[in-house]
Amino acid sequence: QVQLMESGGGLVHPGGSLRLSCAASGSIRSIYRMGWYRQAPGNQRELVATISGGGGTDYADSVKGRFTISEGNNNEMVSLQMNSLTPEDTALYYCNIQGRREYWGPGIEVTVSS
Repeated sequence: QVQLMESGGGLVHPGGSLRLSCAASGSIRSIYRMGWYRQAPGNQRELVATISGGGGTDYADSVKGRFTISEGNNNEMVSLQMNSLTPEDTALYYCNIQGRREYWGPGIEVTVSS
């Protein structure tokens, strides 16, 4: 069974940047959407950004202009460049891929704090 794994999270100061990456352990067929979601403590999981098979992107209003989702190359399926980070971006970030079935990564922590 294919598994996803996120990387690139960590602790960053407000105003800083991080780049999240999502890798798959095997081949995923018929992908029609990839995305990133996040869940802050005490909150529900929310959509951050998605990219469709045609390259169209969609962002949560709170991250527009600061985050960029991109398709990856080779083993990297999808990435999320996060700039101008604020403490409100602190959350567990999940990679999601939708193909013939839906795949989720285990999540990676992003903490924005001074």
